[in-house]
Order: sequence, then structure tokens, then C-alpha cells
Amino acid sequence: MRLLILGGTVFLGRHASEQALERGHQLTLFTRGRTNAGLFPDAEHLHGDRDGGLAPLAGREFDAVIDTSGYFPRVVADSARLLAPTCGHYTFVSSVSVYDQNGGAGSDVDGPVGTIDDATIEEITETSYGPLKALCEQAVEQQFGDRSLVVRPGLIVGPDDPTDRFTYWPARIAEGGTVLAPGSPAARTQVIDVRDLAGWMVAMAERGASGRFNAVGPAQPLTIGALLDRCNAVSGAGADIVWADNQALLDREVEPWSDLPLWLGGDPELEWMDCVDPGPAMAAGLRHRPIDETIADTLAWHRANGDAPGRAGFRMSREREAALLAELALA
Repeated sequence: MRLLILGGTVFLGRHASEQALERGHQLTLFTRGRTNAGLFPDAEHLHGDRDGGLAPLAGREFDAVIDTSGYFPRVVADSARLLAPTCGHYTFVSSVSVYDQNGGAGSDVDGPVGTIDDATIEEITETSYGPLKALCEQAVEQQFGDRSLVVRPGLIVGPDDPTDRFTYWPARIAEGGTVLAPGSPAARTQVIDVRDLAGWMVAMAERGASGRFNAVGPAQPLTIGALLDRCNAVSGAGADIVWADNQALLDREVEPWSDLPLWLGGDPELEWMDCVDPGPAMAAGLRHRPIDETIADTLAWHRANGDAPGRAGFRMSREREAALLAELALA
């Protein structure tokens, strides 16, 4: 298969590229040539810019396209419009954040999505990200119709993640000592290993699969308490995990999701984000590796790379954690 990946050297795109080459595909990467430029010497590398610099793609024919780097509808529409006449299939990586939760709409793939008053805004914020992704989906579907596949992942985790949105927990717990954990250990959480998602997307592109899918994991419901316990078991650190009340943390200006990853602050209106059904994607071939494997490989990658340039680094400093533990009388 002649496969084009728009953005194929960072995290999800990087793993999709790796798996495409392992499966014997003829791979072309379209990037700006700035990040991990030395990766994948066996692939064709085209350098340009999705915003007005698509000329290297003009007239090129591909059996399939995987778009891992589309965030603004104008930019995605330009790519889809250029490629539609000469490319057979288009996979767009979206997000479960597209769903409109006003009134508890749920996460049905054909259900309502978020909207934005000004669709020309090109700034990613907490309120604009989902609606803009929804408009990107529509731009792809308008050009490719039933030759398009929309993939809506939840939180993508694993080796090479530049954000530390998940890595924080395996890395912090592996240090041992008393670990501050947020809210209730019974709260649900969802994560999908980047390698599972990447391999499934390449396989779906091979089949020319169409439609919309929530690409979430793991296969069975997981609580944050169970996840942190598995981090402790995998690392062998014997950390003492202590749980702080949601409101106590909020009162002390601890930011959900950012200061302590995976934590939604106990907001009942956000619980749906960790309860999305993986069933349809699994029926279409998505498979999830054991969470212990994801934890172990993420920890090994972290230890090998440390806080390399471009990494977000630990979300909460040990000093602030210690201060909070003392203030909450949890140390």
C-alpha cells in the first residue's frame, strides 16, 4: 500500500509510521522537517507546511492517507481537497472531545458534537479544541465521503509521549515514598496505548474502513486506584499512595488534569470522558495490550530519556506535593 502520513515523526504519527514500515507499506511522510527528522530513513520524506505549503503533495497518488496533525478546519480542508482526487482513503485522527455534553448527550458516534460561534478561530483552548476537531472531521467527510475514517481517541499514552499526561504516574510512583493521589480510587479512567491505536489505524486503512469510531481503552473498565496500584506493582517501588479529597485539592488551587494527570476534579459532568464504550472499535479489530505492559514500557522509556527537550516534564513538583501532603495531614 502506498501510504501518506501527515505528520509521522511525533508520538502517534511516529508509531503509525513504524508499524506501516513493519507491515511492508511504501511510506511517505509529509512534515516540516523540524522534529525527529532523522527517523525512518526507509520512508520518503516530503517537507512542507500544511498551512499554505502543500505543493509537494500536488498530483501525488496514494492508496491511503493518515492525518495525525489536523487541528484547524481550514487547514484540514485544504489537505483533504488537494488529496481527494488522487488518494483512495483518508483516516482523520480526531478526539472524544468533539462530543457536545450539554444535557448529557453521551458519546454516540452519530450524536451531537460541540459547536463554536466563530469557526475561523485558530487557537486551541479548553473550549475550542473539541468543536474545531468536529469541524475538521466534517471537512474530511465532505471531500472523501465513504472513503473516510474518523478515529476519536481518548487519552493516548505510552512510550514517546511528549506530554507526561500519563508518564507522571509510573515515573512518580517508581520513586517511592508517599504519593499524593487525587479524589477517589474508585473513579473510572481510560487510556489507550499508542502502539495499539497506531497498529489498528494502519490495519483499518489497509481495509479501506469507513465511518466513525471511538478509539479508547482499556478493554475492561479501569479505576484510577487500580491503575496506580499496577504502577506500584510494576515498578516494585512500594510507594505509599494516599488519597486526597477532590474539594480539598480544588480549594488549594490544584488544577485537574494538568497538575495531577488523569484527574477530572470529581466533576460529574465530565465523568462520561472516562466511560466511553470501546466495543465498536474492538469489533472492528482494535486490541489492547495488558496495562502492565504499557506501564512498564512507559517507565522504561522515561528512564532512558529523562526530561528530554520537548517533554512537558513532571506536572507537580516534589516540593509542592510534599507541601500539600503536610497541609492535608496525609504525610
